[in-house]
Amino acid sequence: MLVGCGSGRETAAIHSSLTELERLAHTAGATVVDTVIQHRDAPDPGWMIGRGKVEELAQTVEEERIDLILFDRELSPVQLVNLERRIPCKVLDRTQLILDIFAMRARTKEGSLQVELAQLEYSLPRLAGRGREMSRLGGGIGTRGPGEKKLETDRRHIRRRIRDLKRELEGVRKHRRLHQHRRRKMDMIQVALVGYTNAGKSTLLNRLTGAGVKEEDRLFATLDPTSRFLDLPSGEKVLLTDTVGFIRNLPHHLVAAFRSTLEQVREADLLLHVVDGSHPEAMEQMKAVDQVLDDLGAGEVPVLTVFNKADREAGAILSAEGETIRISAYDADDRERLKEKIDQVLNAVQIHGSAEIPVSRGEMISNLYRAAEIVHTEVTDLTLKMEFRLPLRRYERMSPEMKSLIRKDI
Repeated sequence: MLVGCGSGRETAAIHSSLTELERLAHTAGATVVDTVIQHRDAPDPGWMIGRGKVEELAQTVEEERIDLILFDRELSPVQLVNLERRIPCKVLDRTQLILDIFAMRARTKEGSLQVELAQLEYSLPRLAGRGREMSRLGGGIGTRGPGEKKLETDRRHIRRRIRDLKRELEGVRKHRRLHQHRRRKMDMIQVALVGYTNAGKSTLLNRLTGAGVKEEDRLFATLDPTSRFLDLPSGEKVLLTDTVGFIRNLPHHLVAAFRSTLEQVREADLLLHVVDGSHPEAMEQMKAVDQVLDDLGAGEVPVLTVFNKADREAGAILSAEGETIRISAYDADDRERLKEKIDQVLNAVQIHGSAEIPVSRGEMISNLYRAAEIVHTEVTDLTLKMEFRLPLRRYERMSPEMKSLIRKDI
């Protein structure tokens, strides 16, 4: 059973959110048999919904043999304890459900560590009074990951595990930074796919690069990031990375735990914001993605908005600030147009400049040849004079010593 709560002025938003919750429940393996909405101006601090509605739920659960209630809002520790004491079935909220799906989808060691950390940090303040639910054995939604490790046994053990997980993830983060530094030294262009879950990011990555990542018409079909090289029409090679999909009210525990994975979003040269252009709530989904990007500190990274699924019946008339393109990931011509657009956006801002580099500094000369389009060269006994056109993004990534030798004409 799904339960929504909000004021009468939010009816449309409540129904929309419950529709998404039903898809999440389906992704986790549940069958939804009933939906309940209570209109209240403010949540009950002890129960979320009114006491009378709680009694109705308890009676319905017994009559219809419901074994799981999903609340669309995050429940406080007190609300969760009270509801589980009164309602004779398992009670979860939206955050727990999303954490459970992430635990199911995680494939790599890093992904599993991140999900476990998020689950533990969410569960720790909610252990008191949950003896009945926490002592259950068996499978099902809400029992994946640390739920099977008897979280109620020892808070100190949980805190110790959290410290260990953070230490392990810090080691992964350092390893990732080394790879990031190596890519920067190689002047590798990084493009990250971001977007609302189920917008078609994995499909687009597969069609552009042949990556072979899992595609499903489900929320959070893929969790662990995948990177592949993409050749652009200009001959430039970029590293294209698919990232985890975002969602409205994405649990802050997950954002925090996945921050190391999502650092590549902040470090990217360009973000491809993939939008399901056929979705009736595409604009709201775009706002949710923008909010998460701001939370990650990636709000200043250049964005190309890709309105995907043009092969389906169009939804609302969509618009976005900055560069946009409308495509179908399944259309070969559209994919070529997208690659041309990526080329155009990456090289949109260029500087014309010149440099005088000592011929003894062969490495610096080679770096400039790789980064810029050389227009004219002139050799003296000890110096190579070069005129060139250079994308601004590459200039900004040059070393201070290299920048000191460049004179920007435009």
